[in-house]
Amino acid sequence: MHFHIIAGEISGDTHAAGLILELKRQTTTDTKFTGYGGPKMVLAGGQGIFDWVETAGVVGLWEVLKMYSYFKKKLKATVTQVLTEQPAAVIFVDYPGFNLRVAKRLRAGGYTGKLLYYISPQVWAWKKGRVKTMAKVLDLMICIFPFEKDFYQKSGLRTVFSGHPMVDRVKTLKRNWSRESNLVGWFPGSRMNEVNRLFPIMLKASKDILSRVPNVRFAVSAANENLANEMRHMADAAGMPEAKRWVEVGTVYDLFQRCQAGAVASGTATLEAAFFGLPYVLIYRVNAVTFVVAKLVVRIKKIGIINVLAQRDVVRELVQSELNAHSLALEMVSLLTHTEKRQSLEKDLASIVATLGEGGAYTRAAQEVIAALS
Repeated sequence: MHFHIIAGEISGDTHAAGLILELKRQTTTDTKFTGYGGPKMVLAGGQGIFDWVETAGVVGLWEVLKMYSYFKKKLKATVTQVLTEQPAAVIFVDYPGFNLRVAKRLRAGGYTGKLLYYISPQVWAWKKGRVKTMAKVLDLMICIFPFEKDFYQKSGLRTVFSGHPMVDRVKTLKRNWSRESNLVGWFPGSRMNEVNRLFPIMLKASKDILSRVPNVRFAVSAANENLANEMRHMADAAGMPEAKRWVEVGTVYDLFQRCQAGAVASGTATLEAAFFGLPYVLIYRVNAVTFVVAKLVVRIKKIGIINVLAQRDVVRELVQSELNAHSLALEMVSLLTHTEKRQSLEKDLASIVATLGEGGAYTRAAQEVIAALS
């Protein structure tokens, strides 16, 4: 059996790798995997996976436009490969800007296999009109948030809720630790352009926080050594060489559990932080043109998935012009110094993540993929 899988970001690489391992477990030993993803997918599926996430995982309209020719070539190459090899199914993992274009071209090109989507693109937030097109093109949507099932099924697209994979990951990563008093966690994102925009603000905020909470300490999560080195250079440029000692690589889940409070870049990490109960503030800043365009198409008032799931303001969001060193420092000081506020936020986060299933998400997702082929 041959599966072609496409993911374009670090989180998608993780989820696709988990799905690949479950498909291998539930199918024959000669199952073949091809596609686009990252190092975890390559490790799980083999050399048929092209590692591109560091290049493909850009954020923002302008950043994508600058790479238009690159994505155009990859789109053409992907469609050609699938139409030539005719795998049993193509599995799209999030990354809608690229994946939905591939899906439409494959269907128009006469591909006869199954087109399956895992990790629903958040069209409920930005382009609801795309749902009708997706219903015509796709054979199955496997979603990880419960409210998405009703949303997609109304369009006629067969949809199942598999549960959220983070439930299982938390079980293996959870430590019986107490949070460290006055330890602030900075989580500026897993992409270079995010780090370049957000970490300088965090450094300036750190100075402000130090003046208000003398015993405060800081820890910084870097997704890889390249980003860690970039952060260390920024610390030097900001006249804060001591901040280089704050940077940790590969300890994000530990920091989610150690820190008393934190600031987390908008994206998958905000949900992960919630799973571990970290009292945090969501931060977001992109190119001004990107933000203006996003405001025109986004149909929801909040960008944090926790607030979307709760349908109310649970996590404070500092977005675009609202995000600066002073506003960030004030939010951190408030979380550090108000015990009741932290405890209330921790309670809210726990109740929200409890709605996302009890585990076994990859197993159920793989079962649905196999069932779709029968």
